[in-house]
Formats: sequence, structure tokens, C-alpha cells
Amino acid sequence: MFDLDTWREIIQSMNKNRTRSILSGFTVAFAIMLFTILIGIANGLENTFKDAFVDDANNGVFVRVGRTTKAHKGLQAGRRIQLKNEDIDFIKDEFDDKVQYITARLYRNVNASFRGEKNSYSLRAVHPDHQYLEKTKIKEGRYINQNDLKNNTKVVVIGRLVEEDLFKKTTAIGKYINLSGVQYKVVGTFTDDGGDNEERLMYMPISTAQQIYGNNDYIDQINLTYNPKLKLNQAIAFGFDLEKDLKKKFDVAPSDQRAIRVFNMAQQTKGVNQFTTVLSVIIFIIGLGTLIAGIVGISNIMIFIVKERTKEIGIRKALGAAPKSIVSIILIESIVITAIAGYLGLLIGVGILKWAEPVLVDYFIKDPGVSTSIVVVATIILVAAGALAGYLPAKKASKIKPIVALRND
Repeated sequence: MFDLDTWREIIQSMNKNRTRSILSGFTVAFAIMLFTILIGIANGLENTFKDAFVDDANNGVFVRVGRTTKAHKGLQAGRRIQLKNEDIDFIKDEFDDKVQYITARLYRNVNASFRGEKNSYSLRAVHPDHQYLEKTKIKEGRYINQNDLKNNTKVVVIGRLVEEDLFKKTTAIGKYINLSGVQYKVVGTFTDDGGDNEERLMYMPISTAQQIYGNNDYIDQINLTYNPKLKLNQAIAFGFDLEKDLKKKFDVAPSDQRAIRVFNMAQQTKGVNQFTTVLSVIIFIIGLGTLIAGIVGISNIMIFIVKERTKEIGIRKALGAAPKSIVSIILIESIVITAIAGYLGLLIGVGILKWAEPVLVDYFIKDPGVSTSIVVVATIILVAAGALAGYLPAKKASKIKPIVALRND
């Protein structure tokens, strides 16, 4: 029940003993501020890792090729490895149950124009599955489909910024765009969370590009995703088996690291998981140590405060105050100070993180922030610790006879 007189007395006590109140609150505010900053930095590092792969499937596997660096089976070093359509079929046949999506990539740079507007862009010729590997979001129209591959249709899907560059006064869907002298129909526009560079790309059917740019079945790269049902170690083993089988198919030495390279996101995920786990443990230990230091500090201060107020307690008892009311006044005062100080510590910690955010980006710490619920829990722990630390000596002091309390120095 709200008692105005009790609260007036508490506020007067805090105002009368400002130094004591400020010192009590400083301990809690400092602990919460440090705790907020540490958790914010940990979250910022985690955000950096997430953003690094925001526009790619997290179960992606990328097959890239180059020139051999070692002689093998009578073949000289320096031989160029060329992927073809049959290699897509080879992977499907060998690892059918372990592959979710698969696509080829063929890279070209093209000069694009539409009604006097011109610019240069990167073009990727792909299979329909590429949409899921790249997490491409269709804004309008559609993506490349199987019918496009079968009929070698001259269609393209363009990024949001390509449309803004070339189609200033109209929409791109259904219009024909000139790419280095060849007309293509725009059947879709897309957005991509990977940033502006990803939205300045164009996609066309792999079969169309192979027919127009070389009249062959060459491809530059194979991208795929492993079956999400695979456990992390199984996915890593799949990547090793894939590389081993491709090297065997192309007569590449097993120890040749450049001729065929398989980049497996499962290995990256495992590394990131290990790093974040170790980081979380370190942050937890430091944060816990900060909280314990805060608890010890506020406990010592509360014990000192009760000791200091022993004579005051004696006077209150001599005037007829009940032990319960004496204890409640001390507890409420302690809770008010720690709650206000905890909130101030949270505000200061968040403010420092916001202020340092532009600098922290250079150290791979992006969008550092902290869940309010975590800080509230930490503040409650400190408030509870302060209340408990104040309760025990207050309870003891409330039982002292007035004459004994008045003699206390």
C-alpha cells in the first residue's frame, strides 16, 4: 500500500545523504554500463558474421577452377581446367541425395542501353536454382525458368538499380533491352540484401549465354547447396568428397590446391560457431565478473549505510517505530537507488555504443546493441543483491534496544 509519508521520508533521507546515495548508485550504474557495452560488442561481432553471408545460402558450396600447379598422370602442370554442362550432371549423379539446389555460372560484362540510356553491367548466366542460392527477391515479373533453358530464350532478369539507371520514365517489365548488340526481353526485376553491387547485376538463362557467347557448353563456376538435413560434419565431409571426385574426374593431383577449389559454407559455419562460442564464454565470464563486482560493491555500501544509521534506528524505535517499518524504509531506499542507477547505467552504456558505432565498424563490430530484457535482468539481480545486503543488517539493527543503538558511534 502506498504510504506518502514513508516515501517523503525516503526522499528526504536520500537528499540529506547525497554523497552516500550517489556512491551507492555509482556502483550499480558502472556495473550495468560495463555489462551493456560488453554484451553490445559481442552482439556486434555476431551481426558482422551474419551480414557477411546475408545474401547467400548458408549451406552453399562453390566449385571454382583454375590451372593445375602439379604434374599428374603424365599431364603437365599449367593445364587449364574447364567446367562444362556435363559436370553438373556428374555431381547430380554422384551426390543426388546430398544436393539441394545446383546451378552453373557464366560471367560476362555487357554494355546495356535502352532509349538513349547506357551503362555497363555484369551479367551472370545461370540455372533457375540460382535464385535460391543467391536469395534473390523478385520485385516484379519472374525469374529464369526451365522453359527459358529449354528454348534458349533471350530474356533477362535485372536488378533494381539497373532498372533505375536505364528505365527512368517507365517500368522495365516487358521492354527489350540491348546488351552488346543483342536484344533481350526483361521478364523480371529483383532486389538483393547484398547491397548496391548485387542490385546492378543481370541474370539470363545459361543455355542462351552459351549459345550466343561462344556456342559451346562451357561454364565458369558451379554453385550448389547441400541437403539441409545433413549434419555439419556430414556436410563438411560431402565437400571433401566432392573435391576429391572432381579432381579424379579431371586428372588433377589430390594435393593441387588451385586447379579445383571447393568452398564449403559448412566449414565456415563451423569456424564461426566455434569463434562465437568462445567469444560468448569470454563475454559471459567478464560480464558475470562485472556483475559480481557490482554485487559485492553495493552489498558493502548497504552494510555500511545500515551501520551508519544505527543511531537513527535507535531514535526511531524510541519514538515508537515498529521494526518492520524501519526495515522497509531501508529496503525501499536501497531498491530506489539501485533501480534508478541501473537505468542510468543502461542509458550510458547504450549511448557509448551508439557514439562509438562508426569507429567500431572498422573493427568488424556492426550494429552493437543489447537486449533490454538482458540488462533488466542484470539490474534486477543487482537490486535484489542490494536489498538482501541491506535487509540482513537492517533486520539485525531493528532488533537492537533503543538505548544500545543510541550509544553506537
